[in-house]
Amino acid sequence: MASASRFLPPGFDPSQPVVVIAGKGRYPALLIECARARGAAVKLISFEDETDPTLIASFAPADHRSVPVGKLGTLLDSLSELRAAGAVMAGQVTPRKLFSGMVPDLKLVALMASLKARNAETIFGAISAEIEKIGVRMLDARAFLDDHLATIGCMTGWSCGIADEQLAFGTRMAREMARLDVGQAVVTAKGTVIAVEAFEGTDNMLRRCSQTGGKEMLLTKSSKHAQDWRFDVPCFGLKTLESMAEGGVTKAALETDGVILIDKPAVIARAKTLGIDLCGFSA
Repeated sequence: MASASRFLPPGFDPSQPVVVIAGKGRYPALLIECARARGAAVKLISFEDETDPTLIASFAPADHRSVPVGKLGTLLDSLSELRAAGAVMAGQVTPRKLFSGMVPDLKLVALMASLKARNAETIFGAISAEIEKIGVRMLDARAFLDDHLATIGCMTGWSCGIADEQLAFGTRMAREMARLDVGQAVVTAKGTVIAVEAFEGTDNMLRRCSQTGGKEMLLTKSSKHAQDWRFDVPCFGLKTLESMAEGGVTKAALETDGVILIDKPAVIARAKTLGIDLCGFSA
């Protein structure tokens, strides 16, 4: 059996129940596949109308609980029922549900009222604190995904053709936007910021790049300066590649160990097909 993961805390035993709190997309399924392959005892909490039904069906009823979005008390009760030793957040909840269509329970209302600022970092940080209060260890969202992280250098060939000054500028802009909690990705070209990721997400940002007429555009994606690795970890997947192609962005620089490639072999193969270069840069 392969070692469990270098992103697990020292002394943590993955044979104890690890609960994946799963939102939308491929990320939760990939995490679960990798965790199982590395010998972890995995259970699932899904969100109603968000989590892939196929993923839910892969769990025995005793190892799964379904929770409505906004019901923090039910989430905590479900973790206790599943006897979770650790928990990992993976996947997104439909963004608009954070502003409308969600009926929070009293526990979540009280938590939100206690926050001076309300953004992904403060909200999920506070939820993580509530989870840890019941004795469940919140795990690094990169746990078990060691083989699917960006690695140093050109991942799609011998050379990606990204000039040092272009990479330095893109990296500096991406980190500054992340520091300001605007987003974790930017598109730059020839010393100019073409587009900045905000609430609309990376894919929508990339698609609108086609309207700018920019040439030799580079996507740079990085973690925050003080990234909380329990949530909001940057991801890069097949959909991102298609959005790059649509927006005319032909190169991407991804922070090593800081960006998860969702199905890394498939992402690299598709990038080569599309003529898109993927490069990993160190933090």
